[in-house]
Amino acid sequence: MIEVLAKLGRGPVFLAGEVLECVITFTNPLSASSTSASSEMLAWASAQIHCQFHASENRVALPPTDGSKHDVQAENETVFVPNRGERGQCILSTPPKILFCDLRLDPGESKSYSYCETLPVDGPPSFRGQSVKYVYKLTIGCQRVNSPIKLLRVPFRVLVLHGLKDYQFPQDEAVAPSNPFLEEEEGLKKDSRLADLATELLMVATSRRSLHLYNISNTRGKVGTFCIFKTVYKIGEDVIGTFNFSEGDIPCLQFSVSLQSEESIQEEFQRRRGQPVSFTVHARHQESCLHTAQSSFSLPIPLSSTPGFTTNIVSLKWRLHFEFVTSGESAGTCLVRGSQSEAVTWTGVEQMEVDTFSWDLPIKVLPTNPVLASYVSQFSSTNSITI
Repeated sequence: MIEVLAKLGRGPVFLAGEVLECVITFTNPLSASSTSASSEMLAWASAQIHCQFHASENRVALPPTDGSKHDVQAENETVFVPNRGERGQCILSTPPKILFCDLRLDPGESKSYSYCETLPVDGPPSFRGQSVKYVYKLTIGCQRVNSPIKLLRVPFRVLVLHGLKDYQFPQDEAVAPSNPFLEEEEGLKKDSRLADLATELLMVATSRRSLHLYNISNTRGKVGTFCIFKTVYKIGEDVIGTFNFSEGDIPCLQFSVSLQSEESIQEEFQRRRGQPVSFTVHARHQESCLHTAQSSFSLPIPLSSTPGFTTNIVSLKWRLHFEFVTSGESAGTCLVRGSQSEAVTWTGVEQMEVDTFSWDLPIKVLPTNPVLASYVSQFSSTNSITI
C-alpha cells in the first residue's frame, strides 16, 4: 500500500499566468507487520493540468462532436488520461510531466516531487453557473506494474485578469535592486512580478472614485436621487450607495437593492432563440423609507463569486437591481388624524394606492489577490489517495 499526498503550498486559488506549484509525496507506511520484503514498487507517475467544460443540455446547444474520431487509447486503463470519467469536454490542458519512473519505497520511506506549471493565460476562469461550468484540476496518475492507473485529482480555482497577458516585462533589469547572496529561479521571479503587477492593476482600477449621481423618477415625477462613488470593484469589496428622498415629489414607501450576476449564453449557442438570461442574487438590502430623508446600503461581493468574463459560449456581467414602491398619493395623505381631541394621534392609512418600478445599474467586478480568495475557497490545499 502506498499513500499519495498532493499539497498546494500557497493555497487553491491562482491567477491565470501564475505558476502552480504542487508537492507530491509518495509514502510506504510503516506497520507492525512490515518486513524487509514489504517494499513497494511504482512503475511511473505523471501530472497534468486540465480544464473541464460542462454545459446544461436544456440551455446550451453545442455543435455536434465528430463521432468518427474514436480514441482507442482513452479506453485503455494503462494509458494516462487525466479527464477519464469526467463529465463534459476537456477544453484546455498542459503537457503531461513525468515525475519518476521505477520508484521503490521501503517500509516507512517516502519521497517527494515538486510539480510546477504555468497556468495558461488564454483560458476561462473557474465558474459554476446555471448553464455552464468551467472546472480546473491537477491530475496525478501513477501505476503499479501490470495494474490499472490510479488518478488523484486536485481541484483548484483560477481567476482571470484581462490585460495581464498583453503586458511585456522589461528585459533589462540592471537598474533593479538585487541581492547577490540569494538565488532565485527566473520562473519564480517572473511569477512574483506577475502577482505584483496584478495587484497594482487591480488597485488602480478599483481605487478611482468619482461622484455618480442618478435621478430616480417615475411617470408622475421625481422620487429622489441615488449616489455612488465608483462602479468598478474587486470580489470581497462592499458596494456602498446612498439615497436622498428629501427633494422628491413622490413619496417612496419602500426600496430594495440586489447585487446580481447575469449569465447569458451567446446567441449562436442558445437552445431556444431569445431564451431568458439567468440571474443569481449574491446580496440584498430592503428598507421601508416613508418620511425618510436619506438612507444607504452596503452589499458585500462574495470572495467565492466569479468576476465578470466573456467566452465564445457564455458571458457573465454584474449589476445592481433596484425596486421602488412609491405612493400613488401625496405625502400628506399617508397619515390620518385619529382623534379630534386636543391630544392628536397620527396613524398610518390602512390602504393606499402604490406604484412600483425597477432600475438596473451595471457595475464591473474584477478578481482580487488569489491569496485572499484562498481563505474562503471550497477546495482543500491537500488531497490524498491510497493505492
